[in-house]
Formats: sequence, C-alpha cells, structure tokens
Amino acid sequence: MSEVISGRNRVGGETGHREEAAGTNPRKAALAAWFGSALEYYDFFVYGTVAALVFPKIFFPTNDPSTALFASMATFGVAYIARPLGSFLMGHYGDRLGRKVVMVGTLLLMGVSTFLIGCLPTYETAGLLAPALLVLMRILQGLSAAGEQAGANAMSFEHAPAHRRGYFTSWTLSGTQGGQVLAPAVVLPLAAFLPQEDWMSWGWRVPFWLSIVVVAVGFMIRRQLEETPAFRNEVKSSANADKIPLKVLFTDYRPELLQVFFAAFVASIGTTFTVFALSFGTSSDRAVPINASTMLWIAIVANLIAALTIPLWGALTDRIGRKPVFLAGNVGCVVFAALFLWSLTTGNNALVFAVGVILGGVFFAITCACWPVTYAERFPTRVRLSGMAIGTQFGFAVAGFTPLIQSALVGKWGTAPWVLPAVFSAATCLISAVAIASMRETFKTPLEKLGK
Repeated sequence: MSEVISGRNRVGGETGHREEAAGTNPRKAALAAWFGSALEYYDFFVYGTVAALVFPKIFFPTNDPSTALFASMATFGVAYIARPLGSFLMGHYGDRLGRKVVMVGTLLLMGVSTFLIGCLPTYETAGLLAPALLVLMRILQGLSAAGEQAGANAMSFEHAPAHRRGYFTSWTLSGTQGGQVLAPAVVLPLAAFLPQEDWMSWGWRVPFWLSIVVVAVGFMIRRQLEETPAFRNEVKSSANADKIPLKVLFTDYRPELLQVFFAAFVASIGTTFTVFALSFGTSSDRAVPINASTMLWIAIVANLIAALTIPLWGALTDRIGRKPVFLAGNVGCVVFAALFLWSLTTGNNALVFAVGVILGGVFFAITCACWPVTYAERFPTRVRLSGMAIGTQFGFAVAGFTPLIQSALVGKWGTAPWVLPAVFSAATCLISAVAIASMRETFKTPLEKLGK
C-alpha cells in the first residue's frame, strides 16, 4: 500500500525531496488516515451485523423478538446521537491542540471501546448492567467517530503537496471502504462455520477483539507522524492560536459551515445502499425477494472497487477541479439510486448486482473521493478540523435517519414501492448539488489563502 500511496506518477523527480524538506510527509499521513478510517468502518459494520444477529438474544432477551431487535438497533443509533456532540469536542481540541492529538486519541478511544464490547457480560450474567454497558461503549464509539475522519482529513490535507491535495486526502475515504470489506470478511466465516452454540457464546466476540490488531498498526503509524507544518506555523506558534476556535468558526464561517452541512446530505446514498436496500430487497413483501447473499456480495464487490478507485477520482479533482467531479458523482447517484431501487422489485439478481455495483462502486465512490478535500478547502487552518467535523456530522445525521424515512415512504399514496424512496434520495442529492455549486472552486488556491 505504501508504494501506491507514494504516488509514482508525481510530476518531477524532486517533488518528494521538496515535500520532506518542507517538513511534510504526505505518504505517511495518508497511510495513517487509511488505517484509522478502516478501523472506524470495520467497527460500524461489525456492530451492525452482530447487533442484528446476536445482541437481541443475549443483551435484550424477551418473549417478543421484534422488541428485542428494536432495542438492539436502538443501541446502534446511539452512536449517531453522540457523533454531532462529539464533533464539537473533537473539533475544539483538533484546532486548539493539533491534528495529531485528535488522530491518536480517536484511534485509541475507538479501538478500546470496540475491544471492550467483545468483553461485555451478557444479560444472563449481569442483568440490566449488560445493555447499559453496551450503550456506554456505543457512546464512546460515537464520540470517537465524530473526530476520526475530520482529523485524518485535516492531517493528510495539510501534509499533501498543493497540486495533489485531492489525491492524498481521498485516502481517508478509501479506508472507510476497506473497513466495509473487512467487516463481512471476518464476521461471515465465523457465523457460517462455527456451531451455533459456539457462535452465540464466544464466536461473536472475536471480530470485536480483532480490532485491536488494526489499532496497534494504526497507533504505530500515527504516533510517529509529525504535526502538520500549517498548524505549527499558522496556529500553534502564532497569534492565530484561538482559545475557543468554535467561536471563530460560528462568527466568521457560517456560510462555509452551511455549505458543508447541506453538501453532506449526499451521504444518504450510502445508507440507502447498505441499509435500506438490504431490508427492502429481501423483504417477503416483494413478489420475488432478492437473495440476501446477493445483496451482501453487491456490498463487498462495490466497496472493494471503491476502495481501489477513490484515490484515482481524488487525483482527477487535482486536474480539473473539485466541483465538476463532485457534481458528476451526485448526478450519477440520482440516476443509479433510482435504477437500483427499481431493480430490487424485478427479482432479477443479475440486474440488481450490476446496477448496485455501479451505484456503490462508481458514482457514490466519486462523491466519497471528492468531499474530504472539498470540505477541507472551505476553511483556513485555524478552524479547518472543527469546520469539517461539525458540518459533516450534522449532515451525516440525515443519512442516519434515511432508512427510517424511506421505509415510511414505501408504497405511500398508491405509488410503486420504490418510487418515493428514490424521490427522497434524489432530493438529498439535489440539495447537496446546490450546496456544491454555490462553493468557490479552490483546487488551485494556495493553502495559506484558503478561507480568506
């Protein structure tokens, strides 16, 4: 991976020397961002899978299985409540003390809380204490997730050479897709091959324990990473060091914050693709339900393609600009989200697979490649991390509620089951596109002039 990140296609043979002489290390920063994001989304999908398959039975035993499942899914949603709150905390310290503090802190917090989930007692042995501890761990994970991507993006962005900011910053989102591939690769073999008794007693704990491996690797990389020169020179060692960066953000950068907030609505395509479509396509209400294994393989293949291609889309933004690539991804998401939801009603597994892979592996991947650098360029160094953290986490909250909204819209007012969910997806993309179009193009703007 380090050879890929090194960017063999860089212009000029002296670029690497100039980067190191300036005190930057873009390759190490990108690698550190990749591992942290991979851990975050590995945890996200491991927890979601186990919460659906195991937790209702061992943490929320009841005579009503639907009530137990609802309670288990509620613990999944707790993290979405904690993330916006955590964005204020992580944003403040990231712009006050530095990017490295947040990157190392969030990695350790996420890793320890994930590992401890695998150590929790069950309801049978600890009673109500067991689900209470589970909720606490989810809150800690949510607080960590709030600063993880923003911290990693700020670090890789500020270490990147000016003409390759899109490429290096996009590795954060390549890591999220890598985590989404890793999670089912770990969980599915255990669930499939372990005896049911072993899976329910100790097997489900293994994926949570394994997160410690990613944490160890990520910590070794991040611990050796230097703080960005931009933060050292423009903030930490100057009069720009604000005691309350959030005050500056909300006083001077409200328009930019709103742009990021609304642009982040496109993330709803991700939860449509991974959450709503899974329940919608496999529902017994469909005339010919889609096989669950087909839906799973769509996610695996699409995320694998996305993980490999996101840096290429990021590099494209360095050549032609952030806005045209970002807007093209949004338009593609409108079209293929509708086609994907429609295909789920046809019962044609091959069609569903093809359209789903194009949606998740191509067009949504384009938006994932664009937003880290696009949002980072909205703010100056002194409030960059807090601006990205707060803007994205409140915008992502819409994505968190998208499956619930789309489920309520299925078949409303006599429409075909897929129509209104597709309309909702299109509306979120349209709002995002308007926000993106309102932004000033900044791919050629020097770092020190951003946000000014």
